[in-house]
Amino acid sequence: MAGFCCDCLARCCRRKKELKARTVWLGAPEKCEEKYPKNGIKNQKYNIITFVPGVLYQQFKFFLNLYFLVVACSQFVPSLKIGYLYTYWAPLAFVLAVTMVREAVDEVRRYRRDKEMNSQLYSKLTVRGACFIRTDQLDGETDWKLKVAVGCTQRLPADLFSIKAFVYAQKPQLDIHSFEGNFTREDADPQIHESLSIENTLWASTVVASGTVIGVVIYTGKETRSVLNTSSAKNKVGLLDLELNRLTKALFLAQVVLSIVMVALQGFSGPWFRNLFRFVVLFSYIIPISLRVNLDMGKAAYGWMITKDENIPGTVVRTSTIPEELGRLVYLLTDKTGTLTQNEMIFKRLHLGTVSYGTDTMDEIQSHIIHTSGATPSRKPQSSAPKVRKSVSSRIHEAVKAIALCHNVTPVYESHVNGEPEATEADQDFSDDNRTYQASSPDEVALVLWTESVGLTLVNRDLGSLQLKTPSGQILSFHILQIFPFTSESKRMGIIVREESTGDITFYMKGADVAMASIVQYNDWLEEECGNMAREGLRTLVVAKKSLSEEQYQDFENRYNQAKLSIHDRSLKVAAAVESLERELELLCLTGVEDQLQADVRPTLELLRNAGIKIWMLTGDKLETATCIAKSSHLVSRNQDIHVFKPVSNRGEAHLELNAFRRKHDCALVISGDSLEVCLRYYEHEFVELACQCPAVVCCRCSPTQKAQIVKLLQQHTDNRTCAIGDGGNDVSMIQAADCGIGIEGKEGKQASLAADFSITQFKHIGRLLMVHGRNSYKRSAALGQFVMHRGMIISTMQAVFSSIFYFASVPLYQGFLMVGYATIYTMFPVFSLVLDQDVKPEMALLYPELYKDLTKGRSLSFKTFLIWVLISVYQGGILMYGGLVLFESEFVHVVAISFTALILTELLMVALTIRTWHWLMVLAEFFSLGIYLASLAFLNEYFDLSYITTWPFLWKVSAITLVSCLPLYIIKYLKRKFSPPSYSKLSS
Repeated sequence: MAGFCCDCLARCCRRKKELKARTVWLGAPEKCEEKYPKNGIKNQKYNIITFVPGVLYQQFKFFLNLYFLVVACSQFVPSLKIGYLYTYWAPLAFVLAVTMVREAVDEVRRYRRDKEMNSQLYSKLTVRGACFIRTDQLDGETDWKLKVAVGCTQRLPADLFSIKAFVYAQKPQLDIHSFEGNFTREDADPQIHESLSIENTLWASTVVASGTVIGVVIYTGKETRSVLNTSSAKNKVGLLDLELNRLTKALFLAQVVLSIVMVALQGFSGPWFRNLFRFVVLFSYIIPISLRVNLDMGKAAYGWMITKDENIPGTVVRTSTIPEELGRLVYLLTDKTGTLTQNEMIFKRLHLGTVSYGTDTMDEIQSHIIHTSGATPSRKPQSSAPKVRKSVSSRIHEAVKAIALCHNVTPVYESHVNGEPEATEADQDFSDDNRTYQASSPDEVALVLWTESVGLTLVNRDLGSLQLKTPSGQILSFHILQIFPFTSESKRMGIIVREESTGDITFYMKGADVAMASIVQYNDWLEEECGNMAREGLRTLVVAKKSLSEEQYQDFENRYNQAKLSIHDRSLKVAAAVESLERELELLCLTGVEDQLQADVRPTLELLRNAGIKIWMLTGDKLETATCIAKSSHLVSRNQDIHVFKPVSNRGEAHLELNAFRRKHDCALVISGDSLEVCLRYYEHEFVELACQCPAVVCCRCSPTQKAQIVKLLQQHTDNRTCAIGDGGNDVSMIQAADCGIGIEGKEGKQASLAADFSITQFKHIGRLLMVHGRNSYKRSAALGQFVMHRGMIISTMQAVFSSIFYFASVPLYQGFLMVGYATIYTMFPVFSLVLDQDVKPEMALLYPELYKDLTKGRSLSFKTFLIWVLISVYQGGILMYGGLVLFESEFVHVVAISFTALILTELLMVALTIRTWHWLMVLAEFFSLGIYLASLAFLNEYFDLSYITTWPFLWKVSAITLVSCLPLYIIKYLKRKFSPPSYSKLSS
């Protein structure tokens, strides 16, 4: 196929830019490649690997930079130096290394995924004048779209670069559904002028699915449609990380205040400023530097658990930074088609005005088609047949014939040898069993499949003709004179054909009822029946026709061609020419197509609603269909009322309708995109406040931009976390804007899946993803984060007590390897084993989704729980330090060995106190860490006297100190669970 105008397909042109448009001259190619990447350009988001610390490092950079400054000053000024240099630099370097490795792993995975997608090659050349492309990675639509070459170049694949021609194209713009340009061939006499439209263009990031392309590059790089429509994805930070950030700031403030208090108790005597710096360094362990390591490793573990869950196969964690967000969601914004529904269209109903046919009466239509096609073709009605039967048969035949002709569907015949497609077209099998249909809309394929089932089969189609086969085997040929493609603005498509046997010229048109109601002749049933079908969950199309004489058509063709060659206001002139035909069309029929629900959608939505999650359905479909799907899917429960927001166009109407809506209580809201835009323009805060009180919201006729806007509105006006789920390219903006984005690998391609934070294969998997994995990730991260902070606070408390006893001297209690080993090999494994803890079993979490409501309140990690851990740390730190001084007063020289041993034992016991459900790895981690510590005593002669620590007095006194520090906490925990048990413990008991 030659003469294509495209985004980015070959490097064989010279171009010249103009202010509002551009002209591209065709000439000899400098060097043409035989193979080109299918996707045209690389994914702009991941074409460079950046090995940098993660976004959480940016959150903590203030404290880390301060840490660097204080440590640097203390190490290079002799009077400020405390301990060994590696005890400060090693933990920090380890934290940054783990963060960088985790980010690098995510980036490498993205790079490999993009490289795989961008490395697919093709090379195929045929003499056919049309091809199909797949645009699922650009607009989310899976069906093939027919593209045609410029007429005067269709037969010039070999001599294309020897002609003298140029292309005039419009300036780069966002719209991927329209294009205006002209093709002028100068070496012809007279010059040939042809208009270029969307059917003559390929965009970057589309895939050639059938046929061959030789194209001219018009837009490249940042001017391509795919790049212009790509918004840069934001770095997402989980709410838990933000909460831990605030607590870290509080700890930093406590560190500074504590240091000032210690200096103040000295009376600010001597070099107090130097002592202040030394105290800041001494208490630096109160800032949980190791928290980042534990959380990052925990998140990696959560992601691994999600991908290995056999109950949700195919789930992929694409972002390892926010798994705990799955346990904090309050709003779920979902697409409809392909997400709640299967995007599999099935023809369900045909209505002729006086009679309606459903799935159980389709055989009657087939008998009418057989009867009509078996009659002798005649342009005049036969008067011998009964009038009523003849009228019904002819009407059915006209309706089915119109449905079989008015579309953009092409039958495709694929023959395979050993599983591979044949290279030649001559050997292709054109039998019925080998035929498949391709079109830009699954609705059209469903309609053509239905006409085939009732006896009128589409057997062949090319650029200028199509053939239908009747039940008797007769072939009806039609010449395609004009095609008017479907657009989102017109909401209809049309075709003008000439029947070869009779020469009749007929204009067929089908479209949405809102667009066709004013075009067809007056009737009293269309509006009512459209509403009835929509309430059944059917997608409706109105089919009409108009017979044209030769003179009428020639007059239209002249005006239409002139309009298409216009440079200024082309679209308006073309629309005006077409509208001259769209008057008083004969209404033929109304069709209803059903989009089936996904598996287990109803119980999943019921589960989410019981979990306290408010679900908003955002769809581009019509209001009636969206409302019906909301009911059939149980998005809106049966006992709930639905308030349909009336169409509003100005501030006054919006005010009145909002007042009417305010009087409703506990009812779902259904609103169109146009009315939503008006409300947000004048009453944004009021509307969002009212909508957030609804148990469910349905927004129909929503554009992708509006979907993302709604997500941002909820984020701005509420403090709750949002989740967006979709399956198509039109859902990407919404998915990237949400706090947590979930993509479904469906029939609309992988674009939503690749852009999401989590990818699932079916909508029903979201229930387990949130109730089980979201719950566990949040509860475990909260416990892990607070325990790591406790681990730092307890040793800082001991340091403060030690310094207070010795006249507020800025002398370190523990030095060297003890400080490094404390947060690593001695306590790391038991603390990290908290990532295996769970408060309830998965079956219980799914059986009682109401437990999820407690998570959204954030009670597992709050200032209240933080203060409890602070009190525990102060109590235990004081007991360990004062207990060691009281019991070992005569052996004070061994205070390091005494207090440090009790500290390690206390930490191990506190892990056991925190655990709610034991795992064998937890037991192993406890004993392994204890064994490591006991074994290391023999090698740490600098700190421990082996002959002393093996004596009986040392053992029982250390045990007594440890018991006093932990036993009261066990008693308090037991009493609390007995008299005020948490909700999950009631269920487990």
